[in-house]
Amino acid sequence: MTTWSQGNSKILGVGKISKTLFGISVWLTSLDLECADYTADVVIYGGTSAAMTAAVQVKKMGKKPIVVSPDQHLGGLSSSGLGWTDSGKKEAIGGLAREFYHRVWRHYQSVDSWTWQKMEDYGNRGQGAPAIDGERRTMWIFEPRVAETIFESWVVEHDLQVLRGEFLDREQGVEMNGTQIISISTLSGNKFTADVFLDCTYEGDLMASAGVSYFVGREPNSQYGETLSGVQTQNARSHQFEGRIDPFVVEGDPKSGLLARISDQPPGEEGSGDQKMQAYNFRLCLTQVESNRFPFPKPENYDSSQYELLLRTLLMGSRHVFGKFDPIPNAKTDTNNHGPFSTDNIGMNYQYPEASYQERTEIIKEHENYQKGYFYFLCNDPRVPEDVRKKMSLWGLAKDEFLDNGHWPHQIYVREARRMVGQGVTTELHLRGKQETLHSIGMGSYNMDSHHVQRYVKKDQRGRAYVLNEGDVQINPGGPYQISYDSVIPKPQECENLLVPVCVSSSHIAFGSIRMEPVFMILGQSAATAAVLVLEEDQPVQELDYTKLASRLLEDGQVLELKKKIREPWGLGISPASLKGVVVDGAGVELEGEWSESSSLRPFVGTSYWHDGNGGKGMRTAKFPFVAEKSGLHEVKVSFVPSGNRAGKVMYEVSDENGLNKLEVDQRKGGKKDTIWYSLGSFVYKEGKEYRVSVYNKDTEGYVIVDAMQVIALAP
Repeated sequence: MTTWSQGNSKILGVGKISKTLFGISVWLTSLDLECADYTADVVIYGGTSAAMTAAVQVKKMGKKPIVVSPDQHLGGLSSSGLGWTDSGKKEAIGGLAREFYHRVWRHYQSVDSWTWQKMEDYGNRGQGAPAIDGERRTMWIFEPRVAETIFESWVVEHDLQVLRGEFLDREQGVEMNGTQIISISTLSGNKFTADVFLDCTYEGDLMASAGVSYFVGREPNSQYGETLSGVQTQNARSHQFEGRIDPFVVEGDPKSGLLARISDQPPGEEGSGDQKMQAYNFRLCLTQVESNRFPFPKPENYDSSQYELLLRTLLMGSRHVFGKFDPIPNAKTDTNNHGPFSTDNIGMNYQYPEASYQERTEIIKEHENYQKGYFYFLCNDPRVPEDVRKKMSLWGLAKDEFLDNGHWPHQIYVREARRMVGQGVTTELHLRGKQETLHSIGMGSYNMDSHHVQRYVKKDQRGRAYVLNEGDVQINPGGPYQISYDSVIPKPQECENLLVPVCVSSSHIAFGSIRMEPVFMILGQSAATAAVLVLEEDQPVQELDYTKLASRLLEDGQVLELKKKIREPWGLGISPASLKGVVVDGAGVELEGEWSESSSLRPFVGTSYWHDGNGGKGMRTAKFPFVAEKSGLHEVKVSFVPSGNRAGKVMYEVSDENGLNKLEVDQRKGGKKDTIWYSLGSFVYKEGKEYRVSVYNKDTEGYVIVDAMQVIALAP
């Protein structure tokens, strides 16, 4: 894959004295150069949100933790730009995680917390629920500096011992006695001894160095009987190129070579496994408040040719670059990837999980330069449409965030790295409820969400090349699901005193849902609870009495199960089998974002329908993919019960042989009387070819309803 030149970077520490080991600068945290030996009951390696909840829980249970953090700034992504919390169902979040979000709420109750914006002007928009939940005294959207302040307040309140800038010696730093970790050593020369260890890093470095089995990449679907792991070209419809964009430097000329950031390799067989990573990026905190705005800097080794593919999408009319500026307090954003060419640096992170510290530093610098260049290009390149340049130039980095790093986030978004292969592996089947989950220690509920993995070239029937992305999956698991204790513990023959609450034992697609910051906090607390209990019983983590663990978790406010909604029997809905033509309903509907299931208003097709809760506007899409059974003209219909609380202007996109057809539907009125069906019109299809109908909740007021779609061949 085409890349640009990589710069150099230094790993940040906390002291004034450094020495170089293994090619990186390691900053000493002590005032002298003497190495020290530390002893604790539980050693927690990492500075993530999981590490902090783990440390607090150990201390609350009367034991001594030490947090050995490679990071200077605590809280991981929660303190580094991910303030638009990917939370799923809020009722699944308990314990210290809920306390964190309560403290966020408490902070913003003060008028003094609103520096750049009045509270009443904020808007209170969140994912699936209001950002500020006064009834539950929680707040789910926040500024990075506020999150870091909360984690630092925990350090003070609980008198936590935290050593920062301490990088595990991955080659020789884990001392083992059989299947027991005795101690770990860092590149500074410090040694940490404990009875139990937790690996709370995004990378799983301690786990790997201890000889615990793990996996990097995507398993084939066949490995665990899944449908959404492995190569995903058919499901990769989100953040995809609209229209056929030529991939060559000189359009139409393969000899000119591929544009930057397009792979010259095929994506691989559908559902097959590989060792590739979903893309990373930085979650940026941006603002338009002039007095708090820092202009996008020109990065090192800036090369405008890296963004030629982006330019072609803009010249075709796309304005996707403004699509994910999610509002957080004080007139700031959590800006994430959105669209076919955005802040995700696709294909540039494959080596990251196993890379040396120096190599990771270089990969991170490449991502930083890419993302800075992305915004600099949009603001300054004269070829960019003027409306885009003017609008993007109104934005910049928030001056009051990340003060010691040029207002740039401290932590890159490591969406996944290593994943343990532990005593039990959580898969898509567990999340969908098709396989029972035993020994719950917490719950998740977010979409099974994988970002794009690669960008490749495909040819149409005439042999013309065009570019596509592969890997994006955003599928709702169907509701909250349990996460097993077995997924955070290694196999007993590998290690008996280690718990891994971040790089959990799961498949690629299951991890796509588990990998949310609230879930990491939940699992950090639960793993710490288990660590203290096995310490007290002097037993391996695999032999812990689950009833004792569950009792303590419930005592501390963890949510281990939620009552499942009982689906309505078939007789109360219209059976899809009774309808003619091609019908897409139920599991066949691809949901992006957080949708709620309902059966309140009848009739409907199948067992239920979905709605957007009149929230998350612009964040939720539903797609009906189908394969045409015949060639020729077809009528396309969608079903919903019209009602006054429905949205009046719902955008539908229908693909056919003539391209994309955009239609606006008033779901308050619907179609003909006494029917739930609304005709979108007639469209031309070819037998055996795949098409889709998409529904968007962007710019709508009222509930957007998604039930079923029907395609009926019309007589010639």
